[in-house]
Amino acid sequence: MEASAKKFFQSILETPSPSGYEQPVQRLVRKYVEEFADEVSTDTHGNVIAGCNVDAPLRVMLAGHADQIGLLVTHINDQGFIYTNTIGGWDPQQLIGQRMTIHADSGPIPALISRKAIHLLDQEERKQVVKTKDMWLDIGAKSKEEAAEIVKIGDPVTLELGYQEMLNGLANSPGMDDKTGLWVCMEALRRAKERGLDVALFAVSTVQEEIGLRGAHTSAYGVNPHVGIAVDVTHATDCPTIDKTQEGDIKLGGGPVIYRGPNMNPVVVDRLREAAEYGDLPCQWAASGRGTGTDANAIQLTRAGVAAGLVSVPNRYMHSAVETIALSDLDACADLLATFAHKLAADTDFTPR
Repeated sequence: MEASAKKFFQSILETPSPSGYEQPVQRLVRKYVEEFADEVSTDTHGNVIAGCNVDAPLRVMLAGHADQIGLLVTHINDQGFIYTNTIGGWDPQQLIGQRMTIHADSGPIPALISRKAIHLLDQEERKQVVKTKDMWLDIGAKSKEEAAEIVKIGDPVTLELGYQEMLNGLANSPGMDDKTGLWVCMEALRRAKERGLDVALFAVSTVQEEIGLRGAHTSAYGVNPHVGIAVDVTHATDCPTIDKTQEGDIKLGGGPVIYRGPNMNPVVVDRLREAAEYGDLPCQWAASGRGTGTDANAIQLTRAGVAAGLVSVPNRYMHSAVETIALSDLDACADLLATFAHKLAADTDFTPR
């Protein structure tokens, strides 16, 4: 991984982008891809679309979503404590005792999220799973008036952001879902351009995936690709308590995960397999028997239909403060997609036969 690419990866992880509030990250994406993309645009929805060789007849789209799960300020009580709704799918247990950041117009505001101490919970409360409505944000304010001077209804909230490297080339951070996929798409575009392209290749940083694949719907309609591959994260199963018979055998450091199933065009899958073999790249395999909960589902159903694929980065502890990936998987994933695009001919037929 080149130093500039790694710096970009760390910077997007340390920049907030809850669904609907992706603008800070998208500014970084535009600045980074302008160095190598033939054209860069942002649509009304907020998707950033970078393209190379854009006039070629066969159009290929890579999509990684910029948004992360978060919270949204909905109420400030008389004591200055702040209540929220969730953006995206949270396990409320993950929020207890976390350091948070409210991203206000005036700048980031440190906050804590918690509930009353275990010593003060009665026996029934101790048996219950905590609900989001029973937690609050504490910014240290003494009154509603003091809090409302700097916090507004509708301000987004994230976990305290930060990137940390670990043993054996692993790294953790909030928002690996799916800034890993975003990084892979942009890096694959850069590498594919260097190798040469006979197709039009578009890398899209999509918005609002966590609340319904919304940016993929709109950007795929605009790009109008013949082929579309979503890059997301998937559950690594190489840790305790996960049933591999149901979730598959997926390891950190084992390479990107190529999916098979009805959401995936069989020709795309075969081409991804060939790209992995051609590049001598590690890969893992997974299957889904339905439309996946990823941008691949939205892309496949765009206009008259798109030949869709799904490639995923293994991720431990998804939707938590410590989402963990292997840096080698990112590198291999970018190489896989760059090779896939580089090897496509302008007349490649993706019709299942």
